[in-house]
Amino acid sequence: MKDPPPPKASASAAASADKSARQEQPYVSLADITEIELLMLKRMREVTIGEHRSASHGSGFDFQGMRDWQPGDPPSAVDWPQSTITNFSPLVVREFEQPSTATVAAVADVSLSTRCGSSNTPIAALVARAIATIGMSAVFFQDPFGLVTFDHDFTHLAAIRPRTGKTWVTHCLEAYQFGRGLQPVKRAGDLSTTLASYFRSTTLLPVISDFLFEARDNVLRELALLNHTHDVFLVLIDSDYAFETPGLSAGWIDVVDVETGRSRTLGRGAWRQLARRVREWQDGVESAARDLGLDVVRIGLDPVQSDIALGEFVAARRLRKTRA
Repeated sequence: MKDPPPPKASASAAASADKSARQEQPYVSLADITEIELLMLKRMREVTIGEHRSASHGSGFDFQGMRDWQPGDPPSAVDWPQSTITNFSPLVVREFEQPSTATVAAVADVSLSTRCGSSNTPIAALVARAIATIGMSAVFFQDPFGLVTFDHDFTHLAAIRPRTGKTWVTHCLEAYQFGRGLQPVKRAGDLSTTLASYFRSTTLLPVISDFLFEARDNVLRELALLNHTHDVFLVLIDSDYAFETPGLSAGWIDVVDVETGRSRTLGRGAWRQLARRVREWQDGVESAARDLGLDVVRIGLDPVQSDIALGEFVAARRLRKTRA
């Protein structure tokens, strides 16, 4: 029988930042986004030199209809005459879509365990940076970028529809950090069916998580099914650092799983082996995913190394798909 994932309580015990501090200090700042943007501009030009042509085709933008204003919409998008009909509550905007060879939507883990960590770096900070890197890669190619979030058992999905531009990437990051502007995704059966029905056209779907949940095999099978109609790959966050626990003089310690609330008593030896168990579990995730035909990119604490690896993978993936 397959061993359960390591308990996530140790990550919770190691977390030191409280909720109010997180809200004041986002995981990815504007300075970080600018740094990522400059890196993407440099690396993407190197990757696409001699390969890249206009990322868009067709003429201009296609009018899609009217909708209520959402955070992140520029003032120029507001249809002021139409908004007077609603007495400016809500504002009404015109929605346009630019024809593009690719659409990108990050599927990101917002479960409670990602808000835990150590070394002053919660796992969610690595998820957020991955979102920023993929988003700025989409900006380089002028591709629409969106966001889907999920909790630890994929019960609750929420999303922001893909749109183009750096401002929209920033909006998606704020949504991941603070939950602003996310709209519930209506369930249409299982996970693969729900996501397939949500996106109108073939979409590049990087799924970003540490994958420390019990139903990993079921989730991977669902993602493999989704890969038949969309382009799915995994961004696996190496989170063993969050389980590098301090030494204890006590022989036993009670831990509580932040996701389920279940408690467990660990001996000193098991406590010390948590990081190793996480590495082994994530190695198993990568192996199982590749067996199902899903590509995997693993990223860790080094931001530059992770940005380069992820950005170049996404660029190569996109160009391969658009040339096909």
